[in-house]
Amino acid sequence: MVIKVFLASSSGSTAIKKKQQDVVGFLEALKVDYTQLDIACSEDNRMWMRQNVPEEKKPTNGIPLPPQIFNEESYCGDYETFFDAKEDNAVYSFLGLPPPPGSKEAQQADMANIVENGTHTEEANAEENVDESTEVPEEERNGDAHGEEEQEQAADEVEGEGGEEEEVEEEADTAEGEATEGETAGDEAPAEEEEEEQEEEEEAVEETVEETDEVTEDTEAHAEEEEEQEEEEAEVQEEEAAAE
Repeated sequence: MVIKVFLASSSGSTAIKKKQQDVVGFLEALKVDYTQLDIACSEDNRMWMRQNVPEEKKPTNGIPLPPQIFNEESYCGDYETFFDAKEDNAVYSFLGLPPPPGSKEAQQADMANIVENGTHTEEANAEENVDESTEVPEEERNGDAHGEEEQEQAADEVEGEGGEEEEVEEEADTAEGEATEGETAGDEAPAEEEEEEQEEEEEAVEETVEETDEVTEDTEAHAEEEEEQEEEEAEVQEEEAAAE
């Protein structure tokens, strides 16, 4: 690609000369290959330049003034647009050329790509999240059969829980019956012990009464013997007294 700069070497306008020098000097500083085409010395160059400048870029009188810049047959712009691109570090983009590595324009392009790719990635992630959030449930994919299976399974679990509750109630009733029997047996045992103790006490009383009766009889017999002995002694004493 060849950059074409249309100039007027014999222009009497100082402003035009200065603008032409600014464009040529900046292209040389950037080491951009370009070709100068003089419209003052070549009618063909002047006619080609006027014909290829877009109508919306032409001044009010319809005659574009130099410098005008082209990339081959593609129109790049005039001095004003070139100056704006230079201020924005976008001269290579203005000329339709790739920026050299390490240049400010290349760095800006890289940043723009990063931002664009990052935004694209975020949008892609957002779309994926939306797809995941709107995923069709398994019941809808597999049909109502799967849902019926889950309902039957839930019913079986409920029945199983009911059976377990009945077993628990039966065990509780059995435990209560055993506890009641234990209490009854416990009540009967003390009653039997009380009866046995009462019988033992009665037997002890009877034995005591019998022993008391025996003691009384022995005491009476002994008293009678003592009385008889006293009577005998009294009689002996009387006999002795009578003998004297």
